[in-house]
Amino acid sequence: MAKKVFYDDDARARVLAGAEILYNAVKTTMGPKGRNVVIDKSYGAPTVTHDGVTVAKGVEIEDKDDETLGYKVGAELIKQAASKMNDVAGDGTTTVTVLTYHILYEANKLIAAGHNPMLLRKGLEAATHEVLKRLDGMREDIKANKKRVAEVATISAADAEIGNLIATVIDSVGKDGVVTVEEGQSLELESEVVEGFTFDRGFVSPYMVSDAARMEAVLEKPSILITDKKISSMQEFLPVLEQLAQAGKKDLLIIAEDIEGEVLGTLILNKLKGVLNVVAVKAPAFGDRRKEILQDIATLTGGTVVSEDQAMSFESVDTDVAGSARKVIVTQDETTIIEGAGSKSAVKERIAQIVAQAEHASSEYDKENYDKRRAALQGKVAVIKVGGATETEIEEKKFRVDDAVAAVKAALDEGIVPGGGVTLVTLASSIADDTTTAQGAGASLLKQALVQPFLQLMANAGLNGSALLDKVENAKAGQGVDVNTGKVVDLKAQGIVDPARVTKEAIQNASSIAGTAMTMGALVVEIPKDEPAPAAGAGGMGMGGMM
Repeated sequence: MAKKVFYDDDARARVLAGAEILYNAVKTTMGPKGRNVVIDKSYGAPTVTHDGVTVAKGVEIEDKDDETLGYKVGAELIKQAASKMNDVAGDGTTTVTVLTYHILYEANKLIAAGHNPMLLRKGLEAATHEVLKRLDGMREDIKANKKRVAEVATISAADAEIGNLIATVIDSVGKDGVVTVEEGQSLELESEVVEGFTFDRGFVSPYMVSDAARMEAVLEKPSILITDKKISSMQEFLPVLEQLAQAGKKDLLIIAEDIEGEVLGTLILNKLKGVLNVVAVKAPAFGDRRKEILQDIATLTGGTVVSEDQAMSFESVDTDVAGSARKVIVTQDETTIIEGAGSKSAVKERIAQIVAQAEHASSEYDKENYDKRRAALQGKVAVIKVGGATETEIEEKKFRVDDAVAAVKAALDEGIVPGGGVTLVTLASSIADDTTTAQGAGASLLKQALVQPFLQLMANAGLNGSALLDKVENAKAGQGVDVNTGKVVDLKAQGIVDPARVTKEAIQNASSIAGTAMTMGALVVEIPKDEPAPAAGAGGMGMGGMM
């Protein structure tokens, strides 16, 4: 495909224009007075969301003509900032979008005025380093403070009912406990704590996800095949798959040392064709410890490990080796098995064996691993069931619950800071006003960007942001605007707080991505080809059986 190259101001202007399109869509969701965004889909009902990263992922920009070439690159930069923020903190995606865009915007103005972009970047990085050190000193620990947990969740979800429910759930399973969110069967928001086993391995291919917006694969009452072998031969593996398909068991979890080329490709093909709803994950841990954990999972699910040590193969077994569970949720990083179908007495016996082994462990390391296995088998998972009158309402609320759970976990890990954009304003005031040097000008990029989330919060609430910013800058430490009343209040006293980690990651990611993008000297983009019209009367492909 032919490509075109743009340079300097033209390149930066095109990237900024694409970033602005995404920024304008995402910024409307900021804060409790933020609006929802409706995202059309190629199939099914549209997505209605208040979640920044979902909006960012939902915007697809095409470089249709010479005027818009390069816009897609700018949009992808904002998506990268939001996605990375979601991965590391689970919340704050709108904040990082606003910060990233404004650093880019101000940088473009300074570069056009003659500033060296490399020196500006150095100033930006130095200011970011100092601001993050200052932020670290502003944190307040909230461990075991259920009221604060509820406040964090309420602010994130913009809903007190969600906030209070999450606080209760976290109190039940602990800060490291697993919390899953699913569609409820009523109009209400409900929760339950059930048996659950989690290990740190995710799906081997993103083609296995069933919910692209949440990047997770969900299996209902799946069969679970467990092996300590590599699965590399489709000829060996096919018989048991066909038996499961013939028995009407379409949901399947495969846990193996590895799933290689031919087998993985065939599984993905059958997943995409709807023959099997299959998810494959690599077995956790290594060596003997891996074998023991696989046996733990087999006991929990009522299955049998197809083991190389026992000279077993999938050609010689039937579906009786498969375990099961009420539900399995697999993300990019972890797998959660909810209510395994194994015998409770067998699980208790397995736990007793592990406890006895821990008592006779030859080292602290071994004892710690035994304790981890016991804890995993005794694990609890909180299930939050989100109800609503329509699928659209439920989906929108699920996004908010997800964000609120992530915000709470971040707050429990690293504490809280005053919310409402005020911590960012306070940090901005700590950066000196000095544009006489390149380093000072680079620092000014961050200084100007840090007040923008506050101004956007005010704009979304229909308030005079400039006037209120002046009031906040001259108010006592920790005071800010309650957008529900428009008054300046003690934010922590009013429960308006943010997780410190979310604030830190937003600053760090925005500075990193914008700082890299603003040093661009050239932009190389593909020139789109005109797509030929599809031939009339083309037939579809049949589903067929197992490939």
